[in-house]
Amino acid sequence: MTSMAYITNRLVRHSVEHDPDALARHARDPGAAIVLLAGDLPVLAAGRPGSGFLPASVLDRLPEHREQVFLGYLGERPVIATLAAAEMAKPFQDDPAFTVENLRAVAMSGLVPPEELGTLAMAKSLLDWHARHRFCANCGAPTRHAQAGFRRDCPQCEAQHFPRTDPVVIMLVTRGDKCLLGRQPRFAPRTYSCLAGFLEPGETIEDAVRREVLEEAGVRVGAVRYVASQPWPFPSSIMIGCAGEAESEDIAFDTAELEDARWFTKDDVRRMLDGTHETFAAPMPIAIAHHLLRHWVQGS
Repeated sequence: MTSMAYITNRLVRHSVEHDPDALARHARDPGAAIVLLAGDLPVLAAGRPGSGFLPASVLDRLPEHREQVFLGYLGERPVIATLAAAEMAKPFQDDPAFTVENLRAVAMSGLVPPEELGTLAMAKSLLDWHARHRFCANCGAPTRHAQAGFRRDCPQCEAQHFPRTDPVVIMLVTRGDKCLLGRQPRFAPRTYSCLAGFLEPGETIEDAVRREVLEEAGVRVGAVRYVASQPWPFPSSIMIGCAGEAESEDIAFDTAELEDARWFTKDDVRRMLDGTHETFAAPMPIAIAHHLLRHWVQGS
C-alpha cells in the first residue's frame, strides 16, 4: 500500500533513553530544522511543493514559543518541533514566503513532499500531547517538560508521563464480492467508508473489529486479518487496518453512530474509487480506508 498520508518519516528518531539532553544541546543550533505549529496549524515554507522544515532563524519571528520537542535527525541536521501561540498564524499567513494550513489540507493538496508528512504528523501529535498534559493525572500538580520532550514529569509525586497513541481499528468487512460500508453525517456528501472504532482496554485487535462491526452495523464477523496501519494525528491515533469476513448480510445499523450502512459490490467500489459512480463516493486517498478498498478491488 502506497501514497497513504503520514506513513513516511525520513527522520532518524531521537532515542530519549540514550540522549535526554539533546533538545538543550540543539535548541540554539543555527543549522537546526524547525517544524513549527501555530496552535494546531503547521507553518510551511511556501512553494509547490513547499516544506515543513524551516530554518532556525524562523524562531526570531516569535515573541515566545510554548513548547519544543527534539524529534531526531534529518541526515546530520537536528529537527526540533516548536509550538507557537495560535495567534501567530496570522503574521505567517500575511507573509507570501509562508503557507499556513491545517494538516489534512496539507496532505490533500500536496503542499509538502509526501515524505515530510510523517514528520509533520509526529510533531503535531507530540506538541498536542504536551498542550493537553500540563497537569499530573495522578495528583493534579503542574508537570514539567523532560527527556527532550518525550516525557513530562511531576515534581510533586514524581510520576512520569509519556506520550500516548490511541489505537483505532478500521476494517473492510466483506462477504463474497460485496463489502460493508457506512456513512456518518460529518462525512463529505455521498461518501461511504469503512467502519472504525477505538480499541478498548483488555481487547485484542480481532475482537475489537468484531465488536465494533456488531455494535455499529449489527453484522457478525468471523475471520479477521491485519492489512496495514496509518498514523492519524487528529490528535494522535494509529489506524489499524483490517479485513474481516461477515457471517451474514443482515444489517441493523446504530442510528446514533451511522447515518446509513449498506453493501457495495466490487464494481460499485471500483467506480467510487475512480470518481465515476453516479451516486456514491469513496474516502480521499490520504486515508487508509481508501487503500483498504483499493486493496480489495485489486484482489491483493
